[in-house]
Amino acid sequence: MRKKIDQFLEKILIVLMALMVVDVVWQVFSRYVIRVPSTFTDELAGFLLIWLGLLGAAYASGKGQHLAIEILPNKLGPASRAKLDIFINLMVVLFVIPVMLIGGGHLVYLTFLLEQRSATLGIPLGYIYLCVPLSGLFITIYSFYNVKDKMTTPA
Repeated sequence: MRKKIDQFLEKILIVLMALMVVDVVWQVFSRYVIRVPSTFTDELAGFLLIWLGLLGAAYASGKGQHLAIEILPNKLGPASRAKLDIFINLMVVLFVIPVMLIGGGHLVYLTFLLEQRSATLGIPLGYIYLCVPLSGLFITIYSFYNVKDKMTTPA
């Protein structure tokens, strides 16, 4: 299942990045070449960046490519390093569940309930904020896989 999540996120991130490139190129072209600035491109680029950032963070977390300070792990032996990795992944889960899953889910619910819409595009902001609990779900799944891998792999 981890491989399927990786493939899904890879495809989504590629599509989002391609859309963002097209959006920004159109924004520059319309502003400087045809001298009629597009009204929606700035807002769309911001929304795409939010989704790219959060889903990209989840993907990086799954690949072990996230930002980390490795002073302590480099000084530990393999068994102690595995225990530290398990502890770190459990701490990530303890942060992600209340903040991203529960808090993000509540944010999405409230924005749909209050019918908040974006200023230019007019789309419900709940769709934009949906990436918070979705990314939290992927990070949680990856963290549990990381713990399972560390517990089943001999040191």
